[in-house]
Amino acid sequence: MKLKINLKTTLFTFFLAFTFFGCKKENTFTDYKYADKPDVLNCETIDSELYKEALYAFEDDILNFYKKTNPNESLLQSYNKFIRTAIYGSLNYQDIISSHTAKVFEALKNEADLWDAGNTKSHLNYNSKILNCVSNNIQDTALKTTFNALISTNSMSPKLFGSPLMPKYRNALNDKYLATYIALDLFYAKLFDIDISQIDFDKPEPTLDFNVIPQKSNTNSN
Repeated sequence: MKLKINLKTTLFTFFLAFTFFGCKKENTFTDYKYADKPDVLNCETIDSELYKEALYAFEDDILNFYKKTNPNESLLQSYNKFIRTAIYGSLNYQDIISSHTAKVFEALKNEADLWDAGNTKSHLNYNSKILNCVSNNIQDTALKTTFNALISTNSMSPKLFGSPLMPKYRNALNDKYLATYIALDLFYAKLFDIDISQIDFDKPEPTLDFNVIPQKSNTNSN
């Protein structure tokens, strides 16, 4: 297990080194699907359009994922389930991510300031420009104070911030700075740990008939 973790860290470190010193590229992402959606961030010196795309793509992915088992699922319900499972459970991210979101993730990889290979709790750079902007604009005072305290003491992690975050999952609908943190730390940072190239995005989803009640097996016991 330790060898597996070290291998992932080594590969991620190589990726960042390659980004910084090898072929650092400008963002050339053009496949904007949510350009007409309301803006979500007002942050200087960052690609607000890319992060806006990343947030809406993430929200669509979790909503579509949970709708597979509940066609009446709301985004609020999806946030509740996703946050709890991402922090204390186990998520199959390859079952959640869409082909469009995979493209967004590839663009986010070029945001070198966003990632930190030395962060053993998350691949995210908690001192990046985007997280700086998020920390200054979270609406809930208590969450904002906790967020900044954890970062200033170098104690920030998904689990530590997850405890105060979970009961306030509703805030994500109206506070898009908080929602952006959730998307980046609990979703996109986790995608480094899966092999996206092995995902068959064209595989049809199984059709479920929610009007059919499963029949119990009629076995007699003697």
